[in-house]
Parts: sequence; C-alpha cells; structure tokens
Amino acid sequence: MTNDHSELDRFDRAILRVLAADGRISITDLAREIGLSKSPTQARLRRLEKDGVITGYRALFDPIRLGMDHVSFVEVRLHDTREAALAEFNAAVRKIPEIEQVHLIAGNFDYLMKVRTQDMTDYRLVLAEKISTLPHVANTSTYVAMQAVKENALSDVI
Repeated sequence: MTNDHSELDRFDRAILRVLAADGRISITDLAREIGLSKSPTQARLRRLEKDGVITGYRALFDPIRLGMDHVSFVEVRLHDTREAALAEFNAAVRKIPEIEQVHLIAGNFDYLMKVRTQDMTDYRLVLAEKISTLPHVANTSTYVAMQAVKENALSDVI
C-alpha cells in the first residue's frame, strides 16, 4: 500500500474505527456496524491486513490496575548521532520493557522516551541500570507525569 491515504474509503475507515474499539468483534457484527454484508467486509479486512494497514491484534491492559502507574518522559542526548550510533541505540532501547515509546526528535535533544514503572524507586533503577547505560548516551533529563489528561488511540482520528 502506498502512503496515499485516499486509498482508504469510508468503509475501510469504519472498519478501522470499529476494530480500534473492539478488536475481537465478529465479522458478522463488524459488517452490521459498518453497513456492508459479511463477504465484502471480510474481503476488506483481509486486504487491510495484507496491505499492512492493520499490523496485528492485541490485548490492552490497565497499567494502574497492574501497579504500573508511574510515568516519566525522558529526554536523551547522545554524544554521537551518526547513523551507526543511532542504529545501535535504537536496537538497545527496544530491549528495555519499561520503555513504552521512543521517538527520534528534531530539537535540543535526540530522543524522547515514555517510561512506565511501579514507582519512583523503580524508575531510578531503570534510569541508572538501563537507560543511562544505553550506547552513546551523553545525558538525560526526566519529567514525571502527574496525571494522564488524554491518551488517544488512533481510532480518534480515523
């Protein structure tokens, strides 16, 4: 599939919206929700999967009920930003389960990470033993989230 978003029609977008809310919905119920019969709905779903628009299905967990309600955002500056160093950093950061998101940033620092832990003590250990030891890290700055005001799913913008 190309980057031409116009290839997704209103039925494709409806499928994506419904699946984002309920990834376990049956084809019959999905077809009813989007206003098509079962066969064309199933064909569209298969095409969206084949084209890589839908990349998988998974369960979502409530991090607070799991005791993982401490969220920190970490700015990371590297001492080397050549392509090989970025690739090495990227590969290493993917191995740290407490890091939920990592974004390469154009700005005063190189990466922004979202880190989720049980508490501040746990975060300090992750920072000292995992994040600070990542390849090419020069320094970090941490911002602790006090409350999640809005956390969107892509379904809100489709």
